[in-house]
Amino acid sequence: MSLVITRSKSFNLQTGETLLEGLERTGHQVEYQCRSGYCGSCRTRVISGEVQYLTEPLAYVFSGEVLPCCCVPVDTLSIDIATEKEDTPSYLAVEPDFGF
Repeated sequence: MSLVITRSKSFNLQTGETLLEGLERTGHQVEYQCRSGYCGSCRTRVISGEVQYLTEPLAYVFSGEVLPCCCVPVDTLSIDIATEKEDTPSYLAVEPDFGF
């Protein structure tokens, strides 16, 4: 089990879980399409740490980025991602009052 640290939480990845699966389990908002490293939609910036790819991604991965759908952390991993609640702009988080 590896420790994953994000902007709002830290959690341990469970055995057999990809980084994407762990992020979803803990309420993080991650864009994805293929879950196999083909599309690159889940590209995430790494703050510190390393990952090991379970399957070599076909999508281009820039230096300092990872594809959570097909990797697991080698050790403690810090990434720049937030939970869905954090990503909601404050003006959308307030219920509108339409005066009805």
